[in-house]
Amino acid sequence: MTQDDSWRGVAAEEVQELDAKVGAKLQARSRKLLGSLVRPHLWPAAAALTLVVLQNLVSLAGPLLIAAAIDTGIPSALRGDTSILAWCIGGYALSAIANSGLLMAFQRLAARISQNVLLDLRGRLFRHVQRLSLSFHESYTSGKVISRLTADMDSIGKLLEDGLDNLLNAVLSLAFIGTLLLILDVPLALIVMAGFIPLVLTLRWFRVTSGRAYRRTRTAIAKVIVQFVETMNGIRAVQAFRREHRNESIMDVDNAEYRDANYTATSAVATFAAMVRFIGNVSLAIVLGIGAWRVTGGSLELGVLTAFTLYLRRFYDPLDELAQVANSYASASAALEKISGVLEEEPTVVEAVKPKPLPPGGTIEFQQVEFRYGPDTPVVLPKFDLTIPAGQTVALVGATGAGKSTIAKLVARFYDPTAGSVRLSGVDLRDAADEDLRDKVVMVTQENFLFSGSVADNIALGKPSATRGEIESAAAAVGAHEFIAALPDGYDTDVRKRGGRLSAGQRQLVAFARAFLADPAVLVLDEATSSLDVPGERAVQAALETVLTDRTAVIMAHRLSTVLIADRVLVVEGGRIVEDGSPADLVAEGRGEFAALHQAWLESLA
Repeated sequence: MTQDDSWRGVAAEEVQELDAKVGAKLQARSRKLLGSLVRPHLWPAAAALTLVVLQNLVSLAGPLLIAAAIDTGIPSALRGDTSILAWCIGGYALSAIANSGLLMAFQRLAARISQNVLLDLRGRLFRHVQRLSLSFHESYTSGKVISRLTADMDSIGKLLEDGLDNLLNAVLSLAFIGTLLLILDVPLALIVMAGFIPLVLTLRWFRVTSGRAYRRTRTAIAKVIVQFVETMNGIRAVQAFRREHRNESIMDVDNAEYRDANYTATSAVATFAAMVRFIGNVSLAIVLGIGAWRVTGGSLELGVLTAFTLYLRRFYDPLDELAQVANSYASASAALEKISGVLEEEPTVVEAVKPKPLPPGGTIEFQQVEFRYGPDTPVVLPKFDLTIPAGQTVALVGATGAGKSTIAKLVARFYDPTAGSVRLSGVDLRDAADEDLRDKVVMVTQENFLFSGSVADNIALGKPSATRGEIESAAAAVGAHEFIAALPDGYDTDVRKRGGRLSAGQRQLVAFARAFLADPAVLVLDEATSSLDVPGERAVQAALETVLTDRTAVIMAHRLSTVLIADRVLVVEGGRIVEDGSPADLVAEGRGEFAALHQAWLESLA
């Protein structure tokens, strides 16, 4: 062996050891989550367990009644006494009826428990993801979240609906039938038990192999869903720039990875099932051979051998089912690991335990604020101080990536500063209640997102208790009333998914109306006029001059026509404020970034 080979061996062992540690940690986390889901349903689960125990006990009566009929009932009937045979036949019929009834009751109760567990898990995941901070959603794509709520949830549902039923029946059958086999004939039973040695070894191999394979499938299907969601959300750009072939290439790779992961997992299941079937058939052949030899020698009754082989058939049938249960369990376990990982995420922006009320007013203060998006990422905003008095409209100007949107996100508390504090009316935003803060600070972004529903419903998000008159007044204030009134159903018109029924400019005006209806102390506009045409922009600017009166406002815009309505302009460059003054004063100075932007704007109008 060369030195390189020895190093490879050591590296492989380290990888396996690390993989085992990670797997153990993930499984412990999953078990903790599963325990919290099942705990509220312990009594119904105990009732279901009682039903399945009774069902298994009743089902075991069949072979014993057949043995009694062969060894006792038939000989008595030949002598003219048919009572024993009749009792055996009647008992078998009653056990079959009871078996069916108990099975139906168990499956209905188990289905109710499983659906309640899924309802709890699905709701818990949805609520938690909504509560997580913006930093999580910017790194964890919506496609992955969809994968957690669909593909992963389906895997868990399959285990709960079918797997647990089969598992309980298999375990109880093995326990009860194993006991009966020992009672019927110890030598033959020991032969059967010897087959458990290779079974246990096969099961251990399957657990490790399938666990790794299904972790790959969960990751792979998430990639497929992410690619699909991204493509459909950007279908206009896809078709406009002829990206179909590129997207197909990416999907082919992700789809192939998912296929290969599933093939590996399915191959492991097939190997496990084949080994179980092989061991079962070999054991049955040995038992039949030895049992027949003993019957001919008179040391074993034919009825006992018949009952034993019937029980042995039932003994290995559950092992076949266990292969499918193990398959479902491995898939669900990997899915639960993914879901528990999301539920373990904690918001980076946390509400104060004892929040302080925000007093009236809208003075914003940045005190020795520094910000970076992560501990290992560069500083985006070096330490700075800034005060924006209540009622002042401030425009942030600068190149893309200068730090304007980051400042806006700190004002809206989508992020907390790495150092220093952002204060509103003297209160650190970290000490304010979320509900109080969202009432006082409203942000309108260039995304202008609308939810499915009526125009009125979308405007009323700013104030859910608003009357129709207040909604229409807010729309009129931003110049949206005329186009809304012209829609087929006016304010009751369904805007459809993501506001697709409206133009970009119309969606923006509805978003403005929503924000104005909220009547916040601080209004943050992040490129909020970027989608408006010239008439629309003029209408919004006229509304802004009225609505922003006596309200603190932070505006980010590339259009100088929007910036000029501000009381104060801050030019941001590399995360630093390099110019600060009124638009007129900065233009009058004739030098600096803002003066150059203003001159370029004038020339573009000529």
